[in-house]
Amino acid sequence: MNLELPTKAKPSPSTEPPAGPASSTGPAPTTNPTPTNPKSEITTNLRKPEPTDKSEHTDTSARPHAHSGAPKPPKRPKEPGGGILMGRPFGVPVYVAPSWFLVAALITWVFGGQLDRVLPELGAARYLVSLFFAVAFYASVLVHELAHTVAALRFKLPVRRIQLQFFGGVSEIEKESETPGREFVLAFVGPLLSLILAGVFYLALQGVEPATVPGVLLAGLMISNLIVAAFNLLPGLPLDGGRMLRAVVWKITGKPMSGTIAAAWVGRALAVSVLIGLPLLTQSGLLGAAAEDSVGMDTVMDALLAAILAAIIWTGAGNSLRMARLREHLPELRARTLTRRAVPVETDTPLSEALRRANDAGARALVVVDPEGEPLSLVREAAIVGVPEHRRPWVAVSGLAQDLTDGMRVSVELAGEELLDALRATPATEYLVVEDSGEIYGVLSAADVERAFVKAMARPS
Repeated sequence: MNLELPTKAKPSPSTEPPAGPASSTGPAPTTNPTPTNPKSEITTNLRKPEPTDKSEHTDTSARPHAHSGAPKPPKRPKEPGGGILMGRPFGVPVYVAPSWFLVAALITWVFGGQLDRVLPELGAARYLVSLFFAVAFYASVLVHELAHTVAALRFKLPVRRIQLQFFGGVSEIEKESETPGREFVLAFVGPLLSLILAGVFYLALQGVEPATVPGVLLAGLMISNLIVAAFNLLPGLPLDGGRMLRAVVWKITGKPMSGTIAAAWVGRALAVSVLIGLPLLTQSGLLGAAAEDSVGMDTVMDALLAAILAAIIWTGAGNSLRMARLREHLPELRARTLTRRAVPVETDTPLSEALRRANDAGARALVVVDPEGEPLSLVREAAIVGVPEHRRPWVAVSGLAQDLTDGMRVSVELAGEELLDALRATPATEYLVVEDSGEIYGVLSAADVERAFVKAMARPS
């Protein structure tokens, strides 16, 4: 039951560019230089990364003064999947992952065995009671995750989805908290709700007989919610307690990254402790009756459970570190510095003539415009490369262009997560970059964003 800022996968020309949240993932910003050899082909320029000796797109000689209207906000991406959609409380989709059915069957089997010892008269019906317990337990987990979701929405942080899965649930919050105080509250509300639920079940338990189906169910739900709260309060990422520790270190040092590093390494230490300590605790009888046969099935199950929990914690801590590093470098991705200079050409312009104009202007992209200078489409880099040189005088640029959609127009002021969100909303290989006034600024290639992203992630924090 942890918060997750989904790690957004790195961008590529044909797939979804990177978000954290989460979940959960290059060359320095490039500019628009003038080629050293003005007679070189644009196709050669298109294949090479841009030099990185400038930080502003200042050459306006090849920029048409056309107004295409202010860029429209990008469309929201398709709703994420992740299993069976159960509903949308507070507008956030809730999914049940396929792995939930595995753990539900495991809970039904284990709890059914316990019921057979407490209420042997139930017979085979104990498995129906056990299945009800499994569903009720995960309903408690959902309440835990909804607490995170409501807090995130209260702080105006978008929540991508809630997913119930093996060993709990995940609230995928797309943005970081702005302050350590909000981060602490956001993490703490989940365990707090689990503790409140445990208290509610305890009070309900006082009004029923212990050795009955309601008594056993209420006792089981009370204990399970206490375990959920206690486990999530452990001070290591990716658990809620780890995010609380991160918030405390962030507050003390003033550096979110310092908090993430500290909480992630504590999380890794917890993973090792769980791997070694959980089987020892169960064998010692501190977590229940000691196994009669130390090499029996109980020992194997304890070791397997410890290994799975340790792997989840260790992997989550590592993902938290990678996500923090990604967010630290995201501001380096700026549309203004990554955009290629472009020249406007009309629809019937031969490709050879368009390439000549682009090379003379030191540009690396072509924008097809109408007679009034309004942009219509972008000439695709891959299409240019695919046309043999001897055919270029006979091929019109309009035959190699991709029509512009609203999502393919991005503002030159976009940077970091906002830029990646815009690219993710409309996957494409090239985007038209415009000024706030609507004037064409240039063309942004998804490949350039990918190279810049990779180089930024390769630099040490």
